[in-house]
Amino acid sequence: MAQATAVEAIDLVKHFGPTVAVDGVSFSIPQGSVLGLLGPNGAGKTTIVRMLTTLSVPTSGTGKVAGHDVVKAPGAVRSSMGLTGQAATVDELLTGRENIRLIGRLYGLPMSYLKGAADALLERFSLTDAADRIAKTYSGGMRRRLDLAVSLVAAPPVLFLDEPTTGLDPRSRADLWDVLRGLVRDGTTLLLTTQYLEEADQMADQIVVIDKGRVIAAGTPNELKDRAGQASVVLTVTDGADLPRAELLLQDCATEVHVEEASRRLTAKASGLSAMTRIASVFAESGIEVDDLGLKRPSLDDVFLHLTGHRAEPAADTDTDDPAVEEAVR
Repeated sequence: MAQATAVEAIDLVKHFGPTVAVDGVSFSIPQGSVLGLLGPNGAGKTTIVRMLTTLSVPTSGTGKVAGHDVVKAPGAVRSSMGLTGQAATVDELLTGRENIRLIGRLYGLPMSYLKGAADALLERFSLTDAADRIAKTYSGGMRRRLDLAVSLVAAPPVLFLDEPTTGLDPRSRADLWDVLRGLVRDGTTLLLTTQYLEEADQMADQIVVIDKGRVIAAGTPNELKDRAGQASVVLTVTDGADLPRAELLLQDCATEVHVEEASRRLTAKASGLSAMTRIASVFAESGIEVDDLGLKRPSLDDVFLHLTGHRAEPAADTDTDDPAVEEAVR
């Protein structure tokens, strides 16, 4: 039985004056899965999210969220989704518990429901001990978790996350990933925009790569990595004096051998585990002592380089990823 579609972008186009911010973007997200929308600053990721969440009207094309058309039925779309933007939007003068209840009341939810829902959300996001502290005393990671908790108060089946971990330290980022995995296990569908390649690799079932407003690649993380070429064998010899002979031996087993003298490391293209096993056997018989030997698959950074000709940019702490949107907001 085919999996139901939770989110669909249908030939989305967005113009800001002469600027084409999004140019014919289409994709779909099966229910209960995670799609990573990956791209550099200015790619159009935030513009796509704004159209799918009814914050911006498409110039042409449309989208569907939980079966509702974003152009024809924006109210139904809003009742079926949650949104967490690039910056936490909690009220810093309210406590964590008060923030959740406030948004719940704006949704029209009864207080009898909100009392239990707030407690459950605070526990889920490890905020119970800080529930009655005002939000301005929270750390960045705690504010981010509270922002997510607030977006889930109405239990939406679809959650849009626009660069949710930008500015977080590695520990807070990993903690947030664990929370998001729990949401997916419970059936929530996530659309995640990110510039962190590791985040897309860790979280996404499918990745759509956006550049200059267009889809330039789509697939699972492994499918995209396969497009970037063969795996590499990485070998480090113990004694730098053995590098010339190690290079000759490696050339017999692999291709495109590269030598880094300072680190005593050799890298070569290889066909996979069988090639690495053969290389390990050759070096075991050669008498050359080896500190390390491993197989390195192409990374998502290699995918970026392969697709766009440049490495992925580090995430920037900005409100949107699209200068055209920023200008329009102004």
